[in-house]
Amino acid sequence: MSHDRLQLFTGNANPALSQEIAQGLNTTLGACTVRQFADGEIHLQIQENVRGADVFVIQPTCKPVERNLMELLLMMQALKLASAERITAVLPYYGYARQDRKDKPRVPISAKLVAGLLESAGADRVLTLDLHAAQIQGFFDIPVDHLYASPVLIEYFRAQNLPDVTVVSPDAGGVERARAFAKRLNSSPLAIIDKRREEANVAEVMNVVGDVEGRHCLLVDDLIDTAGTLVKGAEALIEKGAASVSACATHAVLSGPAVERIEASGLKEVVFTNSIPLADEAKRSSRIKSLSVGHLLAEAIRSIHEETSVSVLFI
Repeated sequence: MSHDRLQLFTGNANPALSQEIAQGLNTTLGACTVRQFADGEIHLQIQENVRGADVFVIQPTCKPVERNLMELLLMMQALKLASAERITAVLPYYGYARQDRKDKPRVPISAKLVAGLLESAGADRVLTLDLHAAQIQGFFDIPVDHLYASPVLIEYFRAQNLPDVTVVSPDAGGVERARAFAKRLNSSPLAIIDKRREEANVAEVMNVVGDVEGRHCLLVDDLIDTAGTLVKGAEALIEKGAASVSACATHAVLSGPAVERIEASGLKEVVFTNSIPLADEAKRSSRIKSLSVGHLLAEAIRSIHEETSVSVLFI
């Protein structure tokens, strides 16, 4: 049985995407004031009645990560204290997802800590998009709906009707994602870049596994941060005789020299979704394109609110 009243709220992380989701649901974003005290503390107030409502809080925890995460936590606690019936945290991008295990001594499992914070703040459910590691869903004791941006990206590349496409995984860990992408993109063949990572954000490409000579290669990843791995992967493919190299990823993290590296590379184009808003430098780049996941997230919110299956949106 569906809930009577759906309300959407958003922080400052990605207002354009939130507005698009609201339009897709034929509703408006709830009134909320978010301001900052002189010492940096966030002051937040919900400006309308939410008692008994089915509330969705849309906030990717992208840069500045701590501020956006704190806005989300405070908003959910305010809604909980205001007697909202159910609160769903909608995270188009889940920050700290790359810290999902103890890979070195004396390090935190930050993704699990964030999961605990979301639950403590009042989340009854989580809706997220392309987690860096799917097992993060197991860090929660509440329902998690994990969507994929693949349908949006596949539709874009299918429309280009490129011949001889090979889908490429930038590392061994992304093979499953690339294989699923290749299967749905006209059953394209798959190649893998074998690389050795010596330290965080530094990658050394070692070898290309698979036939890419004369092929139009498409590198598929969940996020692109500094673009070091991406650019070196593209170089390796070009050296192996690839006709062209494009790339796509769900999350445009694009830290440090990422845009500059993409501009100076042999990449034809890099396609993202708007789960994270593009910085001005990225918007100006002729090689970077952004596709909207607003409709996808709006349909997921509608299904959760109406208590119908969300699995039809999975791929």
